[in-house]
Amino acid sequence: MLPVDEQLKVITSGTMQIVPLDELRKKLEKGTPLNIKLGVDPTSPDLHLGHAVPLRKMRQFQDLGHNVTLIIGNGTALIGDPSGRDSTRPPLTEEQVEANAKTYVEQAMKVLDPERTTIVHNGDWLKGLNLAEMLKLMSKFNVARILEREDFHNRYTEGKSIALHEFIYPVLQAYDSVVVKADLEMGGNDQIFNLLAGRDLMRAMDMEPQVALTMPLLVGTDGHKKMSKSYGNYIGLTDEPADMFGKVMSITDELVPLYWRLCSTASIEKIDAIDAAFADGTADPYQLKRELGVNIVDLYHGAGAGEAAMAAFDAQFKRSEVPEDVPEFPASVVEVNDEGKVYLGKLLVEVGIAQSAGEARRLVDGGGVKIDGKAVPAKCYNVDPALLGAGTVLQSGKRRWARLV
Repeated sequence: MLPVDEQLKVITSGTMQIVPLDELRKKLEKGTPLNIKLGVDPTSPDLHLGHAVPLRKMRQFQDLGHNVTLIIGNGTALIGDPSGRDSTRPPLTEEQVEANAKTYVEQAMKVLDPERTTIVHNGDWLKGLNLAEMLKLMSKFNVARILEREDFHNRYTEGKSIALHEFIYPVLQAYDSVVVKADLEMGGNDQIFNLLAGRDLMRAMDMEPQVALTMPLLVGTDGHKKMSKSYGNYIGLTDEPADMFGKVMSITDELVPLYWRLCSTASIEKIDAIDAAFADGTADPYQLKRELGVNIVDLYHGAGAGEAAMAAFDAQFKRSEVPEDVPEFPASVVEVNDEGKVYLGKLLVEVGIAQSAGEARRLVDGGGVKIDGKAVPAKCYNVDPALLGAGTVLQSGKRRWARLV
C-alpha cells in the first residue's frame, strides 16, 4: 500500500468533510485494508454522474488497496431517506426496490471493480429485527438530537409534517455500519447527520467508530442546480455515447475543473494541473471539455467509445453534418389533411421529436424545427407535403433528428 500521506492526497481530493481526519490517518497507519461503506437506496432505476461521484471515490479506495462494501438499501428504501427533504418521501414497494436495485448494481459496476466489491442488502438484517431488538437500538438515540438535523428542524419550525417512521431512518443506517463493521462511511454532504449517527452507535456498542466522509453534490449542466433528472440538467450513465459527450460539452467553463475532479478517471496530479491552469488563466476550457468528454464516455461505454463520440459530435456540430444514426420512419407517417397540408404538430410527435402537439408548436415558434436544414417559420404549423418525401430529414435543436424513408 502507498504511504499514508500519499493515500490521504488521493482520499481528500474532492471531498467536503472527513470527520475526524486524524482518526482516518490513525486507521491508515495500521497498514491493513480498511472497510469502506457506501449505502444506497435504489429509489430510481437510472443513475447519472451525480450518483456516480461517491462511486468514483469508492473506486479510488479500491485502487489504494482497501475493501469496499456497497449496501443496497432494500430495507431502508421502504422508509425513504429524509435527508434534504421538506416533506415525507413516498414509500416504495418491495417490487420497485428490487427492480431498481438490479439496474443500480449493473450501472455501479461500470465504476467499481466487481471482483473487489462486496455487495450486501440491508433488508437481510433489518427486516428480521424483532421488537426488543428495535427498541434497544432506538434507546441509543435522542429525539432532541435528531430534531437538530437541519431538514427536521426546518420542517418542525415551519409546522410541516414529520412522520414518526422518518426518525427511524438514521437509526437503521447507523445499524448498517455496525453490521458490516465499517471503518469509513461515505455519502453526500447532506448525509452528514446519518454518517455521524453511525459513529455514535458504534461507540455506544463498544466498537471503534467509523470515520465519516462526505462528497459534494454535483452541479448539473445548467451550472446552477444540483444534477437531477427532474431538473433536466443531468448526464445519465446509460446515455448514448454521442449524447453523453454532447452533454459534457454543454457544461459551463467554470464547472470544468470540478467535473474533472469528481467525474473523471484522471490522476490527482493531472487534475491539480488543470486547477492551476484555470487559476493562472492558461487553461483552454473547450479543449479540456473535449478531453473530459472522451474520458467519461470511455469510462461508461468502453475504451474507444469516447473518440468515436467526439468524431460524431464534430460531424454534427462543427461541420453541420447529419448524424449517421438518425432514427428512421416510413414516409407513410406523413398525413395530408383536408386542406392539402401536413400538420407538423402530429408529425413531430409521430417521429419522436416532440412529446405533444403543443410542444411541437412551441418548437416551431422558437425557430427550433428544421426540414432538410431550413428553419420552419414561426406559426407555420401546416406545410406543403412536397417538402416531406422519402429522404427528408427533420431536426429540432442539436439532438433531435428523424429521417423519412
